Amino acid sequence: MERRRFPLLEVLVFTVGTSTLGAEIAAARLMAPFFGDSTIVWANTIAIVLVALSIGYWFGGRMADRHPHLHGLCLLVVVASVLLGLVPFVAGPFLSLSVDAFDTLSVGVFAGSLFGVLALVAVPVLMLGAVSPWAIRLKLRAVEDSGEVAGRMYAIGTVGSLMGTFLSALLLIPLLGTQRTFLTFAVALAVVASLGLGLRWLAAPVAVAALMAVPVGTVKAAGSGQVIHEADTEYQYARVVEYPDGERHLELNEGQAIHSVYRPDTVLTDNVWDGYLIEPFAVRAQPLRTMAMLGNGAGTTVRAYAKYFPDTVIDAVEIDGELFDIGEEYFGMRPRPQVRLHAEDARPFLRDSDGGYDAIFVDAYRQPYIPFYLATTEFFELAREKLAPGGVLVLNVGHPEGSDRLEQVLTATLRSAFPHVARDPIEETNTLLVAAETPPSAANLRRAASSLPADLRPLALRTADRLGAPLAGSEVYTDDRAPVEWLIDKSLLDYAGDSGD
Repeated sequence: MERRRFPLLEVLVFTVGTSTLGAEIAAARLMAPFFGDSTIVWANTIAIVLVALSIGYWFGGRMADRHPHLHGLCLLVVVASVLLGLVPFVAGPFLSLSVDAFDTLSVGVFAGSLFGVLALVAVPVLMLGAVSPWAIRLKLRAVEDSGEVAGRMYAIGTVGSLMGTFLSALLLIPLLGTQRTFLTFAVALAVVASLGLGLRWLAAPVAVAALMAVPVGTVKAAGSGQVIHEADTEYQYARVVEYPDGERHLELNEGQAIHSVYRPDTVLTDNVWDGYLIEPFAVRAQPLRTMAMLGNGAGTTVRAYAKYFPDTVIDAVEIDGELFDIGEEYFGMRPRPQVRLHAEDARPFLRDSDGGYDAIFVDAYRQPYIPFYLATTEFFELAREKLAPGGVLVLNVGHPEGSDRLEQVLTATLRSAFPHVARDPIEETNTLLVAAETPPSAANLRRAASSLPADLRPLALRTADRLGAPLAGSEVYTDDRAPVEWLIDKSLLDYAGDSGD
């Protein structure tokens, strides 16, 4: 009887390997809406999984010697499957507390992501780590075979891990979402383990599978607005919030920032997007013939240009192509012949483009970070090469209120590629940096104001009043060294400390 069960060990080890790495990918995805998907968050996720697996290997070895039977091993896997299935449901209230803390800047991303992953996935991963040494003990019939048996079982587990990585990243998360990805792996574990326990244990995978019917919750409350659309895209969590006056906001991941705005009666937003309409006139007198929008979101800036400057040819670049669909359905971003949509990463797109742009706008934040490779000397030199003579680059710098560190670094880095940089502190938490071959000036803006559409003239005059010299420089970021995440995390922590005084 025991001999007929032994082939189940290979299947069990393979399934555990698949589920462990699949859960690791899903855990990072689970954290992303709350803390982003920076290298810090990934490092914490990987580190916790490795520590849990290491403890699990030790624990599995001890348990195998004390309980060398299949029943105990399968029972452990069933319990681990239930805990793994509960992870996304525990994550809701647990990480909501983290988001509340993040709203008030009372914790840093490093600490939040570290302890979040620890609490959510460490225990089930530890239990799954115990499976391989336990299975090897059960499979081993003679000391002479130990090397072959251990090698075969670890090879099976590694192949399973490889399968779980691609299965979660390429299939399950895009098609089912993060919550049901956890449940899929949990069900698979419970099914295989129950085969070693008897038919009555099939109730375990059935119970876990029943959780599939539980609706997926939102990241955080929408305040006075109503969530009219939400999606777990290939890159991030996205939702559209509509307010009683018809205004709509696009929120991504943790919802700390608004990435696009739609107003039914105007394309102006009274926010940072209006600046892109005005800033180029600090350098040039004529409207743009061509421009690249790196970080299109749902198309707030493109929609405004289509109204006020309909002849401008626009390359709208957004790494998450699903946001184009959201923009068309909810943000008035209708197809237009002068607007070319590119679902690509900003820097590879710019590198491969023909260039010749009158302006390049960079608004590619995944709050609270800007991708490091869009904040380096090499990137800004590339942008300069792709500008036409007299062209201008406008960079949106988001930052905690009162913190200038990121702006100082980006200013110094911009000045390593452009001879002239000016700043427009357009919002308390946003500054637009304007870089060009010729000096941007408030005088140019005032001269251009009279020729602009009537709606834009007051904006031009207000921008002229704000436009000024750049902040004193700091270190210059390069592709080799650009610690954006550490800089922003430190700014958040410093701001939190100052706010608590």
